[in-house]
Amino acid sequence: MKTTTMITIVLMACLTACAQSAQTNPETTPERSVGSGCEGCEAVLEYGKKQLTWTDTLPDFHEPGQKLEISGTIYERDGKSPAQDVILYIYHTDQTGKYTRRGNDIGSRHGYIRGWIRTNSDGKYKFYTLKPGAYPEGGNPAHIHPIIKEPGIQEYWIDEYLFDGDPYLTAKIRRNQQGRGGPGILVTKIDKNGMLITRRDIILGLNVPGYE
Repeated sequence: MKTTTMITIVLMACLTACAQSAQTNPETTPERSVGSGCEGCEAVLEYGKKQLTWTDTLPDFHEPGQKLEISGTIYERDGKSPAQDVILYIYHTDQTGKYTRRGNDIGSRHGYIRGWIRTNSDGKYKFYTLKPGAYPEGGNPAHIHPIIKEPGIQEYWIDEYLFDGDPYLTAKIRRNQQGRGGPGILVTKIDKNGMLITRRDIILGLNVPGYE
């Protein structure tokens, strides 16, 4: 009788421990969905075997065009604490305003000009590229698409990187900015080498539906 009781106690303890492990195991814990949908955002995970760091150079950087450096800090929702291990995925058009594909990269629905960054312990990020061309049909300012993937939360989009002074950046487009992640309209300056330099800090979840 005592033996049966001890076996029962041990089995119950094992079942309890397994249940607790399943609740805390990040591989079995579903990610929280925010942002009211994000078409094509799964591309944030298409970096394959690439070792992500806090800086990246996009494939177009050494082609003809206006070179551009964008850097900043990604913060937690409090706007103060640096956010580590956040993946920032960016993509944009080529100099003709098209999302041109190259080679056999069948996953590049966003064209070949793509980059992936993982923030460091200071929440820093930086990338080099060319300033994108506007869409051939016009009416849409030059822009860079950013997508965020942070631990435990499904990927979501934030406001595009836009450029102050763009002739297509109308008052209406300015008013329609949602401020997701913080302001996305950039003021650039030119360094001694002729490169455009600008900065954008990002706050995780800011103005993102369902985040809080």
